Amino acid sequence: MKTVGRSHPKLDGLGLLTGKPAYTDDLAPPGALVVKALRSPHAFARIRGIDTDAAARLPGVACVLTHADVPRVAITRAGQGYPEPSPRDRFILDAVVRYVGDEAAIVAAESEANARAALAAIAVDYEVLPPVLDFEAAVDHTSVIHPEPEAHQMFDIGFAPERNIAAAYTMEIGDVAEVLAASDVTVRRTYYTQAQAHVALEPHAAATYLDVQGRLNVISSTQTPFHTRRILSDALALPTHRIRVHKPRIGGGFGGKQLVHGELFAALVTLRTGRPARFAYTRREVFTSGSTRHAMRIDVALGAMRDGTLKAIDMDVLSNTGAYGEHALTVFMVAGSKSLPMYNRVEAVRYSGRVVYTNLPFAGAFRGYGAVQGNFALESAMDELAGELDMDPVALRERNMIREGETSPIFAVMGEGTAGVAQTVESCKLDQCVRRARELIGWDAKYPRREAGPHRVRGVGMAIAMQGSGIPAIDMAGAVLKLNDRGFFSLLVGATDLGTGSDTILAQMAAEVLGVPLERVTVYASDTDRTPFDTGAYASSTTYVSGSAVVAAAGEMKRQLVAEAARRFGVADDAIDYGGITLATRDGAQSVTLDQLSTELFYSRDQKQLVAAGSHLCQQSPPPYLCGCAEVEVDTETGLVTLVDFAAVADCGALINPNLAKVQIEGGVVQGVGMALHEEVRVSDRGALRTDSLMTYKIPTREDVPSIRVELVESYEPTGPFGAKSAGEIGIDAPPAAIANAVANAVGVRLRDLPLTPEKVLRALREKDNDA
Repeated sequence: MKTVGRSHPKLDGLGLLTGKPAYTDDLAPPGALVVKALRSPHAFARIRGIDTDAAARLPGVACVLTHADVPRVAITRAGQGYPEPSPRDRFILDAVVRYVGDEAAIVAAESEANARAALAAIAVDYEVLPPVLDFEAAVDHTSVIHPEPEAHQMFDIGFAPERNIAAAYTMEIGDVAEVLAASDVTVRRTYYTQAQAHVALEPHAAATYLDVQGRLNVISSTQTPFHTRRILSDALALPTHRIRVHKPRIGGGFGGKQLVHGELFAALVTLRTGRPARFAYTRREVFTSGSTRHAMRIDVALGAMRDGTLKAIDMDVLSNTGAYGEHALTVFMVAGSKSLPMYNRVEAVRYSGRVVYTNLPFAGAFRGYGAVQGNFALESAMDELAGELDMDPVALRERNMIREGETSPIFAVMGEGTAGVAQTVESCKLDQCVRRARELIGWDAKYPRREAGPHRVRGVGMAIAMQGSGIPAIDMAGAVLKLNDRGFFSLLVGATDLGTGSDTILAQMAAEVLGVPLERVTVYASDTDRTPFDTGAYASSTTYVSGSAVVAAAGEMKRQLVAEAARRFGVADDAIDYGGITLATRDGAQSVTLDQLSTELFYSRDQKQLVAAGSHLCQQSPPPYLCGCAEVEVDTETGLVTLVDFAAVADCGALINPNLAKVQIEGGVVQGVGMALHEEVRVSDRGALRTDSLMTYKIPTREDVPSIRVELVESYEPTGPFGAKSAGEIGIDAPPAAIANAVANAVGVRLRDLPLTPEKVLRALREKDNDA
């Protein structure tokens, strides 16, 4: 292949590097009103009264809006499928605020200073209510967070708001209790994962204006333009055809931009005033009023025989969705569906749990999307089981893990197939990933631990992981190719490039099918008026789902070009030899360049516009796989854990752009390291965020991650474009468990509560000494 499989640089890389205006706030219309939100200082309160008169009279203030000024329509801000699997439990503005940072009012003014002055002039009379701040005490708490009658579910997700339950689910295959009782060894443990902040470089931003036809135009740093349009239409009671959403470049998303944020408020201001408006979150607002990763408590029980044969898995999850239920059910489900199939030989498996409301910052989509939480618990428990069996953790996994050509009943029961049929894993090099990661980390020489100096000991740990490639029977993408004169193509895709380089990858696929150089394909993406439908950038779907649509469109364009060449030469279509830049009869007697043919089609011979469309609805979700191995050094005097080395070996199918795939894995690993060792959303005993800046919320720096080695083991996924699967999320899943296992191997104490801070490690070491 000439284009696919090569590490082409990002199409927009140079422009972004040199500071070209490309992001949402760069493109806000001149003179746009500045929109700001008045945010609640209370975790749970009812607004008894709100006086906006003084604010409205201030110079430069265009409007002030409260819950009394906006439609009262129950929505979800989650950009995902329709009907949405998230409860509709939000209003644009409400008389009840449910976390510190919730919106109480909106102002729009000529300048930032005018807007801040208006916020300060608003007087709110709050009736403070008892908040729910402990998610383990949320069910049947005396405070009901969502008593409003308008809140509802679009279909049965186990929604029981009167009990503070946003979603619930249970399934069982086989008789788990019976199989556990018959097992030689059982392990029962409880693990905790924390809320984590996205920290994308670009804060949430939106700009709005009315065009010459009076239509609402929305520029947004969103991962889901088409879902955003639908949500705006429902919330504002504005027909969908009156709204256009356009996504420019995005400075990182990680799932945080899979929700609607400031778009609603900017749109309200534009509709109220007729003027352009912009709402750009401050960094503090991103922390306080953007979404987080769902914190979870996960109870795991494993049953095995003495020879290491895993017989049963039981996982029960309590997930904290915070004040609102965005992605509540689906993140919870993925914690099971993207972890349990790794061990497909068990006789019985059960997965159950509830997602609860609290008066804490709301949770939502985050890279890994539940899989990282489930993986931490299951892969930590597997190491604890290996300890009980006195067995090498690598050998335990190799004995029980899924392999190519196999399946798992979980695929059918929990949605990784269509019509209840379990998918067969047709590409899986997990066994090779494990062998190579073991070699890279030097497992045989280093396991389990070795002394590194006074009060310092090193240990190694490992974990395996899986993800998915889109959501079966839900994720659909379209693509359109337009031939231009002089022989180049416009590729129109609804797919959303988050900075991952997906525009480049999709252009590579089109160029490969069409047999033309990459520079002959220009990409226009993510505009609800001008590009075809795409569900959006989430669930690791773009390469697999959107890429399949591009391949279909390019194949159709190639067919049309062959037909036009055959018509020109007066021969049958099958008499044409398609060479991309040149089309010729198979006997070599006649030929025409693509430049010449395209120009003739526009100007001089049987003129017409060639346009080809393709779409793809994924019917299964082939998993990428990864093995991660960590080496850590623990200071036993301070409890400080230092990551010495991390080796990740992944199977992402065939590689469309090897370098872009590799950096996706590297980025995911770094976020996983942050979750393991550093990052935690912390609140006060009144629910106020304590980690609301980059001074108080630590993310890993280069000094914290001195060595990351990523290798890619190629497989061929027959259902994917050119054999590809996904790469966007798999890197984040394994590091928390691998690092926790390495710490346990190093110092002989098991920490089951992330992050693994020095305080927690030192406390565990002292408890160990006291027990001794």
